[in-house]
Amino acid sequence: MASKKTVSGGASASAAGEFYAKYKPWIGTAIAVVLILLAPSVMSVYNLGLLSKYLCYAMVAVGIGLAWGQGGMLTLGQGLFFGLGAYVMAIHMKLSDIGPGQVPDFMAQYGITEVPGFWELFRNPVIAVIGVAAVPGAIAALLGLAVFGRGVRGAYFAILSQALVAAFSVLLIGQSKTTGGTNGLNDFKGFFGYDLTDDANKQMIFYICAFLTLAMVLVVWWIRRSFMGDLIIGVRDQENRMKFLGYNPASIKVFAFSLAAMFAGIGGAMFVPVVGIISPSDIGVTPSILMLAGVVIGGRTTLLGPVVGTLLVRFAETQLSEAYPSAWTYIEGLIFILVIAFVPMGLGQFKGLWPWIKDRLGIGSAGSVAAAAASASVASAGDGGGDVKAAASASAAVTA
Repeated sequence: MASKKTVSGGASASAAGEFYAKYKPWIGTAIAVVLILLAPSVMSVYNLGLLSKYLCYAMVAVGIGLAWGQGGMLTLGQGLFFGLGAYVMAIHMKLSDIGPGQVPDFMAQYGITEVPGFWELFRNPVIAVIGVAAVPGAIAALLGLAVFGRGVRGAYFAILSQALVAAFSVLLIGQSKTTGGTNGLNDFKGFFGYDLTDDANKQMIFYICAFLTLAMVLVVWWIRRSFMGDLIIGVRDQENRMKFLGYNPASIKVFAFSLAAMFAGIGGAMFVPVVGIISPSDIGVTPSILMLAGVVIGGRTTLLGPVVGTLLVRFAETQLSEAYPSAWTYIEGLIFILVIAFVPMGLGQFKGLWPWIKDRLGIGSAGSVAAAAASASVASAGDGGGDVKAAASASAAVTA
């Protein structure tokens, strides 16, 4: 009787494990949606605003996880695309506040009587919404074609991306007549017709930020499971072999880099109504490195690691800056160094604990492992696509 109960319990655990593995994305999405909907009821308006700000940076982190964690492109200049999306949104919001035929106060001080043409372009709300993603994505695509097409990669690409964001900050400061200079653009009143001082609208903006972040995570999850995800990993680890198989590594890199730029642009666009200001100090070299720090701490090769790491880093930044105003940057730097030295894969390095727990609890079955192995064998038995799948699977196994 005892043996029958043991077998029955093992079968139940196995069935539960298979159910969880099959519906894991949907279960995770449902939990995330519930947490998002409950957050306003358990958090103050101030803390909800802070969380919205952190989520704007988390959107950037999701893109960095794709470009760097999956594609191997160390992007040190995501502040460039964050700023492009932010300024597009800020221009639209400023024009909406002052109304037609008027110019912002800082332009009037220079004797400007008409807004520049590129400002007028984003007066239309539809064009502005499209522009926050299209402008960063298009510029990233052009840069990617120019850089990756010439075979630039590794440290050279990282330095170049950082130089671009530094140049962008200098450009914004130099064009103070049309960008606001070091003061940036601020003092916004409304967001697509909604009053930014209304607590209900602040809650709406939080929902937008949260669900945009969730949508980006789901997009990256889908890419990682698709053939494009295998191509991205294949180019990262075996670029010469991918060329031999007939694929163009430059175009694959451009895809991942451009999508990461679009995510950063959307995050920057939502940063404007959340914080109420955008200036060169928000998008320079230092902010770009902090955007990368959360990805490093959370685990760049994992799906949720960049988001979790970014939220932790930004929360620690807020708490430390309040408690230790003159020393918090050093403390944050020390945490970053310790993570690099002792946990190089970030918090994602501890993901091996869950398989260990499953083995101890008897969740999962040898049959499912055998089925997965058989599926991998069938997939790898094909032509070039099978070679890519096999290479990506091997790389993922080594990373894990």
